[in-house]
Amino acid sequence: MTSRPAAGGFFAAMAKRRPQLTAWLYLAAALALLITFTYVPVASMIWYSFTNWDGVSPDPQFVGWSNYGQLFSRPELFQVFFVSLYYLVASFVQIVLALYFAVVLSFSTWFRNLFKGVLFFPYLINGVAVAFIFLYFFRQGGTLDSVLAFFGVHTGQFWLGDPDWVNVSLSGVSVWRFLGLNFVLFLGAIQSIPQELHEAASLDGASRWQVFRHIIAPGIKPVLSLSVILAISGSLSVFEIPYIMTGGSGESLTFVIQTVKLAFQFNKMGLASAAAVVLLAMVLLITWLQRRLVPEERTDLT
Repeated sequence: MTSRPAAGGFFAAMAKRRPQLTAWLYLAAALALLITFTYVPVASMIWYSFTNWDGVSPDPQFVGWSNYGQLFSRPELFQVFFVSLYYLVASFVQIVLALYFAVVLSFSTWFRNLFKGVLFFPYLINGVAVAFIFLYFFRQGGTLDSVLAFFGVHTGQFWLGDPDWVNVSLSGVSVWRFLGLNFVLFLGAIQSIPQELHEAASLDGASRWQVFRHIIAPGIKPVLSLSVILAISGSLSVFEIPYIMTGGSGESLTFVIQTVKLAFQFNKMGLASAAAVVLLAMVLLITWLQRRLVPEERTDLT
């Protein structure tokens, strides 16, 4: 006699939990992929960072903190982070330019859609193709020298071979390629601001600077914060463009290129894993600090 209420209570509880079970079932495939291809490799990388694994031997030996000690005690391994300063400055230049074009093109201007396509088009080009395009652009007697010669400037500069100009040139390529991404993010955020606010400001006689300061800037603060995080993390993990254009030679060696060379050229997979863990920790720390110093908040413009 007592089994029926118990069974009824069980099925009633299952019926209440059905929405939660359905949500978990929908998330199961994505979680499985995330754990398999993200968290498990990260855990393996952390483990290998405490070993002297060469990438081939089946039995890596545990060496403790030795790899991390090498990273921080050998200046040639850690000083490549200074190269990231060029890309960091370029990233903020890129954000300023993208924000400027997004604000200008959010107003009614001639050929607005054409300019949107022109700004976003470089981001659609494959990174390898971009690198080869700019290899010809920066070579001696290439496009840049031809343009400068047209204006009467004859430099004869070897842009990618000069230590003073190689990182400036490469970071300029990054600005050209990723400007469209920030532009689309800012433009989407600006267009999500209610149009009534723009109309009210126009009726009140507000200038475009006043519209930007009091309406657009508060409305796109979350996207601007995201762009700053992407800029900092991207400047620390630059790889594609300098690796293809210069191979990381000379002063253009970045931290990620050095890590790849340690792993696959010198077979120091343990040391390379430690470098990757340090880079991951730096990105997470910078993201946390940014969230703490500039907390995400939504401004009610209405």
